[in-house]
Parts: sequence; structure tokens; C-alpha cells
Amino acid sequence: MAATSSSLSYRQEQAAATRERIAAAARRLFAAQGYRMTTMTAIADEAGVAHRTVYTAFGAKREILSVLCEQMLADAHAGEIVQAALAETDPRRTVGLAAQFLASLFEAAYDVIALFEAASAEDHPTRDMLRAKLEARNAVQDQIVASIGEALVLPLPAAQAIYRALAATGIYTELVLSSGWTNREYQDWVEEQLERQLLGAGDRSAVH
Repeated sequence: MAATSSSLSYRQEQAAATRERIAAAARRLFAAQGYRMTTMTAIADEAGVAHRTVYTAFGAKREILSVLCEQMLADAHAGEIVQAALAETDPRRTVGLAAQFLASLFEAAYDVIALFEAASAEDHPTRDMLRAKLEARNAVQDQIVASIGEALVLPLPAAQAIYRALAATGIYTELVLSSGWTNREYQDWVEEQLERQLLGAGDRSAVH
């Protein structure tokens, strides 16, 4: 007997819920014991599902990391911020949105971003996946800077390199996690650096 559309929908919802539970369990374990030390078996146990269910849902540990990245982008409203930045005609507002893009990503999922660096020493398929994710982020950041156009006070490649440098995880770690800045202070600082370096603007009042 053929399955009804309602039964298929229910199964799809259940499968999606299971994937979410597995991804959440993996994220907890990755944060607690590291990416490399976390096994698929441990993820299954943490999620309360059969071991084969994890492989059926994701196939490989790197696929869970990929899903966590997509969740991070959604939680940070990254797409909306990027679209707003690309549509903005005021250069100062553009760099403000560029700073918000970074701050939102770190605030939404610093642990996931840190995982990408920790997983960079894994097998070739994992490294390839991570490289593709990083290249996609860099491409978006480069587009934002390019949209500033003639207002840039230095060559476009140099301006893009500065923005990518400010996106380094180590900067956020030092300022927010180690030095106690708030996420908003970090965002304001990045915005100030972009204004000074890309637009030639003067210093603003310190926020910290």
C-alpha cells in the first residue's frame, strides 16, 4: 500500500527533528572534548539514537560540521546583513554592516567557528570542505568591500585583505573572551578600523 502524503510529511518531519537532535548533540560534544576526540558513536549516545542513525542522517562527521555552519549563518541572520550591506549606498553604513556581519557570526556561534580551525588538520575531504566554506565567506566579505567602490582610499585588494584580517578568530578571542570586551564593543572597534583604513575617517571616541 502506497504511503500517503501525510505519512510522508510526518516521516520527513521526524527525520528533520532527528538530524537537529544529532547536530545539537555533536555541537555539545565538540565544545566539550574537541572535534577530533568526538566519535560518531559518542554523538549517537549523546543524541539518544542508534549508532547507525547518525551515519544514515549525515554519513560522516564533517557533514555534521557543515550543517552546524549553515545553522550558524541562519542564527546570525548573515544573509540579511550581507544583502543590506550590498544594497547600501552610504560607505559608512556599509562598513558598519560589515562589522555587524562579523560580530553576529561570532556571537551566534563562536564555538562553531573555532571548530573549523580545530578540524583543519583532519582528512583531505574535511580540509576540502573547510576550505570551500572559508572561500565562500571570504568571497562574501570581498563583495561587501567591493560595493564601497570609489569611496575606498586604498586599492581594492588591500581593502579586502584588511577586512579578512579583522575577521580572524584570534582577534575576537583576544578582545572578547580574554580581555572582557562585549560583543558590541568588538563590533564598534571593527567598524572604527574599517572606517579608518578603508575610508580614511578619523578616530572615533573609544567605546571600552
